[in-house]
Amino acid sequence: MTTDPSPQLWLYDTTLRDGTQREGLSLSIEDKIRIARRLDQMGVPFIEGGWPGANPKDVEFFWQLREYPLQTAEVVAFCSTRRPHSTAKTESLLEPILNAGTRWVTVFGKSWDLHVTAGLKTTLAENLAMIRDTIEYLCYQGRQVIYDAEHWFDGYKHNPDYALQTLETAIASGAQWLVLCDTNGGTLPQEISQIVTSVISHFSLLTSQQPIPLGIHTHNDSGTAVANALAAVMAGARMVQGTINGYGERCGNANLCELIPNLQLKLGYSCIPQHQLNQLTEVSRFVSEVVNLAPDDHAPFVGSSAFAHKGGIHVSAVERNPVTYEHIRPEQVGNRRRIVISEQSGLSNVLAKARTFGIELDKDQPAARQILQRLKELESQGYQFEAAEASFALLMYEALGNRQQFFEVKGFQVHCDLVEGKETNNALATVKIAVNGENILEAAEGNGPVAALDTALRKALVNFYPQIATFELTDYKVRILNGHTGTAAKTRVLVESGTGYERWTTIGVSPNILAASYQAVVEGLEYGLLLHQVKVRVKDF
Repeated sequence: MTTDPSPQLWLYDTTLRDGTQREGLSLSIEDKIRIARRLDQMGVPFIEGGWPGANPKDVEFFWQLREYPLQTAEVVAFCSTRRPHSTAKTESLLEPILNAGTRWVTVFGKSWDLHVTAGLKTTLAENLAMIRDTIEYLCYQGRQVIYDAEHWFDGYKHNPDYALQTLETAIASGAQWLVLCDTNGGTLPQEISQIVTSVISHFSLLTSQQPIPLGIHTHNDSGTAVANALAAVMAGARMVQGTINGYGERCGNANLCELIPNLQLKLGYSCIPQHQLNQLTEVSRFVSEVVNLAPDDHAPFVGSSAFAHKGGIHVSAVERNPVTYEHIRPEQVGNRRRIVISEQSGLSNVLAKARTFGIELDKDQPAARQILQRLKELESQGYQFEAAEASFALLMYEALGNRQQFFEVKGFQVHCDLVEGKETNNALATVKIAVNGENILEAAEGNGPVAALDTALRKALVNFYPQIATFELTDYKVRILNGHTGTAAKTRVLVESGTGYERWTTIGVSPNILAASYQAVVEGLEYGLLLHQVKVRVKDF
């Protein structure tokens, strides 16, 4: 007995073109090539590279990929139909498209009669001629054409007969795919399903051939881009366009990091090779890093909180059977389960979190309950250990009596230059510490008091612990906890440190912002030394 193969869907990534229309997002040529190669490695079949001729960057991108092609993915050039009352043969905008040398070209054209008359300021008949002439010319030049029907759903709702004529013209002219675009992002899933079904029925009456190759391209202005794309697939679409992390103009595009696992794991379609699906989380974070946007910790499937468990009852259940609170195994998409520690935690949280640090605790051990009690006491004072797991690790080691004292803090002083009428951030910090019974007094300047404290500590310790030179303070956050008390308010400071391989976060709480900062910085150095000593790779703190 054989199992039927999964039905094939064709993914079309437009991160490098549509995704870059997001406000504040810009990519260099090198960035675009790095992302294209990473998508290629994951198995995305179509990668839209941009509009050759629209800017020099896109021209160079396609030339570089011609010299060093992708392994399996088809890189796609993007352009519009020719202009009104010209010919495709003489149309200057099509020359760089052909020069890009791609086998596939995506052409977008107008589906909505409003855009034809008000935007292009031409006739409906001329718009059909523009679609026909452009596609026929590109096919004559040996290109395979994907036709993006811009504003399709709005056009269909306003004038269905004309919208269907644009599709009929495109397929008759040689287009390999017809992609229905919800360009304004205002259509809802039930409308998508009904209209896609109507389009398929319409073409089935016109021809006895195989069903037309239909695709879907959705925007997220109504918060339904992923749901709309899924609805289109279930109605018969077989190409899905979207972007990594949902980047795109206005509210973004359909998010491939949500679509791929839903289509492949929930609906049984084949999108990318099954053994490469576990690259999804890494690809999401890689693209976030390249575009210089913080990853969404709460993103479905790929966010660091997607499989995080905080409530004690949840943790206890997941420990017995992950299916109780996880809809898929996180490893399927390259993510991992995380146990979050907070004042809501029960003993199950503590035991599970301890295991992630290589500490085996038994629920009957007094130390386990001491850790839980100490956790709740500190959280009531303003600590937040779910955001500072490195500090919680040090708390556990201390409760167990095996927290190593790499150095002892004797005291510190900070002096800031404040000159009336002149802005200055100069600060001088002096620290006194003891290492192996030896007292060290060190001073350093910095751009602000925390930077000065951090630098002084490193100078005092680096001769004893050279690995400190590889530690970096990568983020610093301050929150006032009880603002109603004015300048006497308690301050919570979170400091993120890292080496390039690991990241960890520590916390300090005090009415004195410098004392809170100092506590977090000191624990950050201490935990980094602990990581170096025991070679524990604890990521994403």
